[in-house]
Amino acid sequence: MAEADTRIAIDAGATRNASECGNELTCYGASLTPSVLDYRKENGRRYHGYRDGTYLMPNDEDEADRLDMLHEMMLTLMNRQLFLAPIGDEPRRVLDLGTGTGIWAIDFGDQYTSTEVIGVDLSPIQPSMVPPNVKFLVDDIESLWVYDQPFDFIHARYLATSIKDYKRLLQQAYDNTTPGGWVEIEDWDCRLRSEDGSTRGTSIEQYYDVVINAFEKAGYVSNPGPLLDGWFREVGFENIHVQKYKVPMGGWPLDEHSKKVGLWNLFQAETGFEASAMAVLTRYEAWTQAEVTVLVAKTRNDARNPAIHPIFDYYAVYGQKPKNPNPPTQH
Repeated sequence: MAEADTRIAIDAGATRNASECGNELTCYGASLTPSVLDYRKENGRRYHGYRDGTYLMPNDEDEADRLDMLHEMMLTLMNRQLFLAPIGDEPRRVLDLGTGTGIWAIDFGDQYTSTEVIGVDLSPIQPSMVPPNVKFLVDDIESLWVYDQPFDFIHARYLATSIKDYKRLLQQAYDNTTPGGWVEIEDWDCRLRSEDGSTRGTSIEQYYDVVINAFEKAGYVSNPGPLLDGWFREVGFENIHVQKYKVPMGGWPLDEHSKKVGLWNLFQAETGFEASAMAVLTRYEAWTQAEVTVLVAKTRNDARNPAIHPIFDYYAVYGQKPKNPNPPTQH
């Protein structure tokens, strides 16, 4: 059986493996196999069961709430736009990679009611009540993709620290996009900075140094944002556009728009600091739960301190597959 044939569709039906369905369209009536719901519970958090250990962030209710707050933060940052790529009025098929709670896919499906929207994630934490044109699959997006038809638009957001081979992911997106279709990836440069030096020597600086280093030692890409442009070009996209955003953390900015973004960033960080640090530090760096909890508490206090001015850079990059592309890359 091919690796990607183990995909599981999320729906209320008889339990069966997606390989029994024939393809990703006809297996939407299948529900989840028990192994997918066999979550790991560790240090007070819940983690995915499918491909256990592949993704080091939790999938519990606190994390779902945080992801939805991030969605609102991104809408605020990007002036209520779900995406930037000029995809036209009627894309037929759209794929959302690492869909999380599915909130982006659901919003997109509400706006484009004739578009088939597929969200893919390791965890089936998406709601059951969704627009009829929106479906979800449980799959590992770093495994080999097998889809019946290409997509007119492929989208992903903030996959930093969850992907080990980002360029290969983009190559698969290219290979599975229709000629003339678009791919948009939005992601972080997770390196903390400040324009006034106020983060120097703080616990929040220590936190990002320690956590980013741990993810990188474990093989994950932690700062993909500034590298996306180059990867898009290497894979073969054209008409590439890069939009860089400055994202503060906290309510310290004087500008009202930046202040709103910063407050949303602070709200999500209230649980995000622990979510990002706990598994990678306890599994890979021999930290205890108590040690992580202390670092998180100090970091949270710094994030709330109006005298400390953290800033992160966020990149939205989109490109078009040529209308007459070269033959697909052989893997």
